[in-house]
Amino acid sequence: MYKLICLAICFAVTAIACNDSDPAATDSSNAGSANTGDTLGSPVETEKPNADYKPAFAGQTRIGGVTTKAPYEAVVLTSDLKNPWGITVMPDGRFLITQKGGTMRIVTADGKAGNPISGIPEVNSKGQGGLLGLTLDPSFSSNRMVYWVFSENTKGGNLTSVAKGKLSTDEQRIENATVIYRATPAHNSNLHYGGRILFDKTGNLVVSTGERSDIETRPQAQSLNSGLGKIIRITTNGQPASGNPFAGQNNARPEIYSYGHRNVQGLAWHPETGDLWENEFGPRGGDEVNLIRAGKNYGWPTITYGIEYAGGKVGEGITQQDGLEQPVYYWDPVVSPSGMTFYSGDSMTEWKNNLFIAALNKPHIVRLVIKDNKVTGEERLLEKESQRFRDITMGIDGALYAVTDAGRMYRIGKKK
Repeated sequence: MYKLICLAICFAVTAIACNDSDPAATDSSNAGSANTGDTLGSPVETEKPNADYKPAFAGQTRIGGVTTKAPYEAVVLTSDLKNPWGITVMPDGRFLITQKGGTMRIVTADGKAGNPISGIPEVNSKGQGGLLGLTLDPSFSSNRMVYWVFSENTKGGNLTSVAKGKLSTDEQRIENATVIYRATPAHNSNLHYGGRILFDKTGNLVVSTGERSDIETRPQAQSLNSGLGKIIRITTNGQPASGNPFAGQNNARPEIYSYGHRNVQGLAWHPETGDLWENEFGPRGGDEVNLIRAGKNYGWPTITYGIEYAGGKVGEGITQQDGLEQPVYYWDPVVSPSGMTFYSGDSMTEWKNNLFIAALNKPHIVRLVIKDNKVTGEERLLEKESQRFRDITMGIDGALYAVTDAGRMYRIGKKK
C-alpha cells in the first residue's frame, strides 16, 4: 500500500509549514505566493557562503525562491532497494534501476521490486564507485539493449567504463555484456567517476566522466588527450561519434564533446530546445549547472566558485577567464547535485520545462525554473524526508520518480 509522505510547504518569503510526527503516513497540499510569473521570494539558501566570490551576472546564484502552487504528493513506492544509483523508465512504465554494488532491479510503477539481474561485469564499488548511470536503447522494445556506466578495476588503477548488454526475455540477466569504452588513463582513486549516460537524437551516446579528484589528475580535465573530466560522445560500439568537435585535431581525443569538468553526475536534454544540460560537483562550494555546447571548456580547475575542502583557493582563486564558460547557476554552500531531469508532463503545468535535480547534501530535490537559459526561481522539495536523493526521472504517467541512497523510490506528482 502506498505511503504518503508529508512534504515541506514553503512560502516564498517565510519558512516551513506542516510536518507530521509520522512522515510516512501523511500527505500535504502545497500553496505559495511566488511562482514563475509572481514576485520572487527570498533565496532558499540562507547560510553564509564559503567563499566571498562575486557572481559573474545577476541571478547566477541565490536566485529568489518560488513555491509550487498546485497540490502535489510524494509516495514511497518501495524501501527495498540497495544503494540505487540510476533510474530509467521502461516502455511499459516500469523502471530499470542500477544498484551501486553491481546489480540491476526492475521496479513496477506500484513499487514491486524484482530480483537482482545477473550477468553484469564486476564493478569496483568502493568510495564513489560502483554500477552507476544507465539508459535504454531507443529501440529497446525490439532489441532489449541496455547501456550503463561503471567503475572498473584494471592493472593500472580504476576508471570509468561504459558497457552494453541485452536484457534477457525472462528479465533475469544481462546477456553478452561487453565493455565498449574506457575513460583512460586509469588512476588509483575511488572518487569522481562521473557516470551519467544518455542517447542523443542521432542515436549516439553521451557520457560523463570525472577527473578522479586528486590534485595530480585535476589538470587532465583541461587536457584534450585525456578521458578524464569530460563529456564524451560515442557510438553504440564505443567509437567516436561523427561530428564531434575535436575530430582530426592533433593530440585531441575524437570522442570528447566538452571538457573542463570536475565530476558530472547529472545530464538531461531540454524537452523543447533539445539542448544538453549538466550539473557537476564543486569542491567546497561551487556546484554548477551548465548548458553544454560542443567543444566548449567549462573551466575546472582553472576557474571555480568553490574553495579547497581544507580552505584556501583552488589554483589562482579566479572565477572568470576568457575562453572558459560560466555556469548558468552555482551553489555555495553545495547541494551535491546528482541525477537530474526536465519535467515535460502535463499533470503539473507549473513545472513544465523546469529542471529537477536530486541533491545529496541538505538532502532534497532541487526545482529550478529556467527561462531563456537563465535560472529565474528555485524551490526545495522533500526536505523533511532526510533522504540523500541520487537520481530522478519522469514516468510515462507524468509524475517524477526519484531514488535515494537509503533504498527508497518515490513517486512525486499531482495529488490524487
